[in-house]
Amino acid sequence: MNKKIIYGSIITLFIVGAIIGFNYYQKIFGKAVTKETILYIGSKHSLDDVKKQLSTSIESPENFIWVANRKKFTTPKGGKYILKEGMSMNDLVNLLRSGNQTPIKISFNNQDTLEKLAGRISEQIETDSVSLLQTMLDDTFLKTNGFTKKSALGMYIPNSYEFYWNTSAKKFRAKMLREYKRFWNESRIKKARNLNLTQDQVITLASIIQKETAQKVERPIVAGLYLNRLKNNWPLQADPTIIYCVKEVNGQDFIVKRVLTKDLEIISPYNTYKNTGLPPTLIAMPDISAIDAVLNYKKHSYYYMCASVEKIGFHEFANSLAQHNRNAAKYQRWISNRGINR
Repeated sequence: MNKKIIYGSIITLFIVGAIIGFNYYQKIFGKAVTKETILYIGSKHSLDDVKKQLSTSIESPENFIWVANRKKFTTPKGGKYILKEGMSMNDLVNLLRSGNQTPIKISFNNQDTLEKLAGRISEQIETDSVSLLQTMLDDTFLKTNGFTKKSALGMYIPNSYEFYWNTSAKKFRAKMLREYKRFWNESRIKKARNLNLTQDQVITLASIIQKETAQKVERPIVAGLYLNRLKNNWPLQADPTIIYCVKEVNGQDFIVKRVLTKDLEIISPYNTYKNTGLPPTLIAMPDISAIDAVLNYKKHSYYYMCASVEKIGFHEFANSLAQHNRNAAKYQRWISNRGINR
């Protein structure tokens, strides 16, 4: 009888031990992630913060802390992580401890000011817009790399770039400088020299073209027109520079649908009706097509352009003032008939 009790006790202990062992095994190596999840961990997040984020995508969030403690994992590394359905707690903790995060794609274009660019970037990475803007405007960095607060926007070439989500403001700026230098390869620099323009001047002209026409097919023609004027020391008379002047006076949110005669009298180095040559710096962020339109401009004899009323969004080009005046009169009638006074 005693032997039966002993054997029964041993078997019971074995079963209990097996159940406990299986439960431990399941806690550590069993399937824990219930659905594929994108997890963003902030640079200052604690394990408890991570546990809260995991509450809707793993079974038993408390097990995450339990496994993390046993693996001596106390400080998560910030970043973006992709959790696959069926991952175990062991896999999850190992992933977060390794810092093997998934890169993200950052894109930007048409940001007319550094403030707007900083805001756009802060929507895509952890760093806030204030930190980004302060870093972009750092005096030492600008002087070291030949930029001013007015020209710094030209360093940011619109495109898609790969970053880690928790990239700092300084690392973002450093990569943008590298990309800027990579963009200005030997071929582009040579083309700029052939135009007797610096890289900054190419970007300045490209920014005017960017605002002048959204039609990429037109941009080399517009570039050729402005280069004709520059070569002959004519004022560019570019309306986008006047709009830039108006916004400098009235604020960036001021809407200008029509340039008025009084606007042409604004005293500013950016007023290309009163001054010859290029403005001091760019007036907006030009995209790559606008920059390359300058470097690969179309040769022609046009000196005048006016918005087309037959083909909305495009322009009418002319090589004589008489033809341009006819085009301009037609446009003025068209815009006045639509009640556009400002």
